[in-house]
Amino acid sequence: MQPELRHLRYLLAVAEHASFTRAAEELRIAQPTLSQQIKQLEKALGVLLLDRGGRTVRLTDAGEAYAGYARRALQDLAAGERAVLDVHDLARGRLRLAATPTFTAYLTGPLVAAFHGRHPGITVEVRELTQDHIEAELLADRLDLGIAFQGGHLPGVEATALFDETLGLVVGPGHPFAGRTEPVPAEELNHHQLALLSRDFATRRHIDAYVSEHGLRPRIAVEANAVGALTEIVRHTALATVLPDAVTRDHPHLSPVPLSPALPSRGVTLLRRAAGYRSAAARAFTELAARWAEDQGPAGTGRGRPIG
Repeated sequence: MQPELRHLRYLLAVAEHASFTRAAEELRIAQPTLSQQIKQLEKALGVLLLDRGGRTVRLTDAGEAYAGYARRALQDLAAGERAVLDVHDLARGRLRLAATPTFTAYLTGPLVAAFHGRHPGITVEVRELTQDHIEAELLADRLDLGIAFQGGHLPGVEATALFDETLGLVVGPGHPFAGRTEPVPAEELNHHQLALLSRDFATRRHIDAYVSEHGLRPRIAVEANAVGALTEIVRHTALATVLPDAVTRDHPHLSPVPLSPALPSRGVTLLRRAAGYRSAAARAFTELAARWAEDQGPAGTGRGRPIG
């Protein structure tokens, strides 16, 4: 018997869940059927792929080796199916896109809206993920493109530079810095309470690096895991925060305050799997994003032409 595609999917499901029961539930087949199919695969290969002796089921050494090839085979097959279905006139198709959370506050919406306006037949799936999850999903072929920050990327992930994002101190109308135009020395932050994004955010890690570099010890009064929540908190309190300048421009009730020294800018990139099939939809979105970045002017100031 030659292994079939279902055998590969069944093996990977059991390996992922470390359980025949949970794998069968996900696959929506009976557990005895699943067990029988795995045994057929092991018989065909002449090796044990799963260690069933412990409290959980795990891959044997042979199973680990085989599972790597099985994952790649299924990824290649899925890419082949997309290639067959890909319509180069963009009349139909699908784009799987993810962005780190701060980009959903100012970048993802305009880009997707412009893309949909030009190619309404393309279904766009948008996800909000941390950068490490974006790269993992790209390598697993569960995403076509990701919007994230420049830096060290996982092997197999390719980055295209888009623009430089600038960040700054932001306050609401009730803060003593509101309306201030003179730069605030960084050490003054030690005397003010801050509301910041949680440490899961790349933006927070960027802020923490700045704080550490300049020996600052501000009091973090609030941590939020959503940009929208953070802007509302700052709007209604005397807390300050740090946000991308592009986010601040969209909130007239927030005031940017210059810092001295200023926070360093950071590069924004479009990520893709280097060896993956690149659909017509992914190519079109890449071109649109590059054009948008060029039109925004230096450091994403938005001085260029609108997209649409």
